Amino acid sequence: MWRTKVKTPQRVPNRMRPVLQVALDLMHLKRAVEIASEAVEGGADWIEAGTPLIKSEGSDVLRELKRRFPKHTIVADMKTMDVGGFEVEIAAKAGANVVTVMGLADDGTVHEAVLSARQYGAGVMIDLIGVADKAARAKKAEELGASYVCLHVGIDEQMKGGAAPAETVRDVAKAVSIPIAVAGGITSETAPELLAAGASIVIVGGAIIKDKDVTGATRRVKESMESGKAIAAEMSKKYGESEILVALSKASTCNIADAMHKAGVMMDIHPRSAHGTKMVGRALTVQTAKGDWCKPVEAIDHAREGDVLVIDAGGSDIAVFGELAAWSCRMRGVAGVVIDGAIRDLDAIYEMMFPAFSKLVAPNAGEPKGFGGIGLEIVCGQQLVRSGDWIVGDDSGVVVIPQERAVEIANRAVDVAERENRIREEIKRGGTLSKVQELERWEQIR
Repeated sequence: MWRTKVKTPQRVPNRMRPVLQVALDLMHLKRAVEIASEAVEGGADWIEAGTPLIKSEGSDVLRELKRRFPKHTIVADMKTMDVGGFEVEIAAKAGANVVTVMGLADDGTVHEAVLSARQYGAGVMIDLIGVADKAARAKKAEELGASYVCLHVGIDEQMKGGAAPAETVRDVAKAVSIPIAVAGGITSETAPELLAAGASIVIVGGAIIKDKDVTGATRRVKESMESGKAIAAEMSKKYGESEILVALSKASTCNIADAMHKAGVMMDIHPRSAHGTKMVGRALTVQTAKGDWCKPVEAIDHAREGDVLVIDAGGSDIAVFGELAAWSCRMRGVAGVVIDGAIRDLDAIYEMMFPAFSKLVAPNAGEPKGFGGIGLEIVCGQQLVRSGDWIVGDDSGVVVIPQERAVEIANRAVDVAERENRIREEIKRGGTLSKVQELERWEQIR
């Protein structure tokens, strides 16, 4: 039955008045409503119940948002892949004005979603995430009766450095006459370019909802959209290969451990530097025998500026690194040292604020015999380390990040840190971590 030709209604040009849609990609309704209120105060036009929020709280979140913001367009990011008519009916009855359906869905799913949306006075937005030929699918979506198409770079793709490309927006704008939405790591810095390329709906999530001042963040995005001028933004910025050092410098080892799901943490390796000393750099690995400080010292001459010496001394209680080696590192621009073994001369190392981490401290050093090697695959703190892997150390310890995942982990770690900004703000307003996260309610059911 779905093959019956749908009469396409009159379209609004895709150059409709620019709209700022705030995506509430959160887990808790209470937090979402509070953040939405602040975003509306800052000038948000549309409020989106993000997919995680709908899955967490159900369609009642749509009822609550509609009740709180009756004059605002409520978007249900259902990401429907099947039974389009039924899911659109659920969302529309709960108060959604716009419902998302995946562009990868069958034409029949899109068709049924459109018919159901018309029945309840809503519109369908086709999300083109994962679609290879976005312009062609957008054109087909318009033919099937969709009200909007969305060029969406997913969060997991953003973490690998992906972003909404203006060129794709231009291609889709040539193919359709319905309004185009863009989503995926958009900030006040990137929104004007996407609007100029042909987008009408700018969907912003993290750059607003992670900010401790949601109202101010929303105003900045609105200002950039209205003026057509980019406004510098740090929140939700995604970093590429050449910016890994900058990104990791913004994250703590705790943020990185969270981003890596607890992997990469060196065990029994402790800070041996002044409080607040941080270390970020790429590993130059060293393997040596008990008490043999020859290869660790020789490695300094092989190191590039910004490298971190990571020394596998087999957990030895005889020092293989001390003050003079630290000064040699300082003069060569070495960023720090990590030793699965012992270090000495801590008073001098503290005074020079050289980043140092070790398993043990001992006053006695061994002899330079030359066993081991430089640049080998080693184990340090029970973690596999290769030269070129990223090493981050601070007061909480040391983590190692495999070089092939460094861009993704750096972005995820910054995201963890940024999300904590908002949670910290909510705690300061009188909450507690347990209350903000609704821990009792969300304990795992066993």
